[in-house]
Amino acid sequence: MTVVGLLVFFYGGTFLISTRIGKKDENADGYMTGGNNIGFGISAASMTATWIWASSMYASATSGYSYGISGPIHYGLWGALMILFIYPFGKRIRSVAPKAHTLAEVMYARHGRSSQLMLAGSNIVGSLISLMSNFIAGGVLISLLSPFNFTQGVFAVAAGVLLYTLWSGFRASVLTDFVQVVAMLGAVAVIVPFIFFAAGFPAAFESGAENLTPHQGNFFSSEAFMEQGAPYIAAVLAYAIGNQTIAQRLFAVKQSLIKPTFVTATIGYGAMVIGVGMLGVLALYLGFEPSGGDLNNLIPEMAATYLPPVLLALFFIMIIGALSSTADSDLSALSSIMMADVYGQNMAGKEKADPRTMLLIGRVTMVVATAAAVAFASLQLSILDLLVFVGALWGALVFPVLASFYWDRVTNKAFTVSVLVALAVFLPVRFSWIPVDGVFGIVVDVLAVLGVGVVLGLMVFGFLGPKAARIVGVLATVACAPFAIGSLHEYATLCGSLVAYSVSTAICWAMSMGRGERFDFAVIAQRTGDFDDGVDAAVPEPAAGTDDAGASEPVTHTK
Repeated sequence: MTVVGLLVFFYGGTFLISTRIGKKDENADGYMTGGNNIGFGISAASMTATWIWASSMYASATSGYSYGISGPIHYGLWGALMILFIYPFGKRIRSVAPKAHTLAEVMYARHGRSSQLMLAGSNIVGSLISLMSNFIAGGVLISLLSPFNFTQGVFAVAAGVLLYTLWSGFRASVLTDFVQVVAMLGAVAVIVPFIFFAAGFPAAFESGAENLTPHQGNFFSSEAFMEQGAPYIAAVLAYAIGNQTIAQRLFAVKQSLIKPTFVTATIGYGAMVIGVGMLGVLALYLGFEPSGGDLNNLIPEMAATYLPPVLLALFFIMIIGALSSTADSDLSALSSIMMADVYGQNMAGKEKADPRTMLLIGRVTMVVATAAAVAFASLQLSILDLLVFVGALWGALVFPVLASFYWDRVTNKAFTVSVLVALAVFLPVRFSWIPVDGVFGIVVDVLAVLGVGVVLGLMVFGFLGPKAARIVGVLATVACAPFAIGSLHEYATLCGSLVAYSVSTAICWAMSMGRGERFDFAVIAQRTGDFDDGVDAAVPEPAAGTDDAGASEPVTHTK
């Protein structure tokens, strides 16, 4: 009854909030991006809550349990810095497409249909995996702290999230995110110190040191960096650029508030996720064994062991809030993709799209996506593996997407071919479908080393421009080569991600360099915008040339 009461309290409260902002005649653009004019407080809280999901907390603790004290630092610090790295790119994206709804919609205006659907498709897969992992976290939590089983827990969380998100879409998501992030920050500030002292801190760290391996006891462990830190740096950069839940908040916040929003979210994310991850470190020192060896059970069982009933209820709300804030973002992202990209651009066409039909499609998408994620959640896959896999998968898109906003030579064919080839190379490397020893292993190592230069170069590019990015990229590649070539292929997760970056970058650059025609970025703002008010209805679709999927190529001019 206590668990039922907490679920009713939480989801009933969020549903009540969503009804307060509901509109009888809902606006399709407001349903997707809140009118592109959301203020600092709501935007920063929503960005923080979206990036902090139950999977972040569970995976950070798993990292601490697996790699020692450096694990949560690798997980939380790099994840936080990736939020910071979004804002310079975000300012450019918003200046080019101030009233867009999805990144894929911008790719349609920039290139054509195949690039748009590739980015939209990757986000559908990514959001479904994210939704599934949050439902898994909720099901595990409820099954451990109540008589309900895992499946019943998954259904309860799925129904609760859908209840308050369905009617008002993105506006409901960002407003409830604000309440959820305040509750989560308060809970972490109380719960983590309480568990530490209840478990015998600091004596536990002295008496339990023998439970650690040499790598777990070393803050600068190469094993922790190569297996956790480095893959996550690459994966989270890809999340930042390719993820529609992030892009949706970028398009929603007031353009002048992009920098303070993302800087604030950086600090909030890092503090919370590193703090919760330290529970995994504590469990490692205590010799705590999660039931069945399933590390997804680690945080709930630590809480159940050391927290009194009142704080256990607070912990329950914290985790439910974390997973719900990201699950509603995934639902909003999926609905926006189906509304703007599938229906608005490809089925009806922008000038003929009916906003009422768009709203219906958005709501049906949420219901179908929830049902699919519930079905997939029964597989109970590893949350940390899912996060790294999706991030690496998106690595193939990072350079083509970013280059499309800055470089006027990038073509639709270059975008499409580079991403497909990168994925074709990434998958066998990541899953060891082909033996990576001998000559092939050296080739993989060389591509991965080039990927190191690409990742670091892109990070620098956002803040310091192309000249500094090229210098850092070249220096990083040269510095890594003597140490990495011959051994880097042994780390399949990291190597697969870096290969995806390098292959897509090399092919996209090579196919675009020789192009004489240049793209006029001014036309993107004309081809993206509101569906409801008809302001952009008179803007014609591109007329010159067609891509391989039948969409028009953008208007170009020659310098």
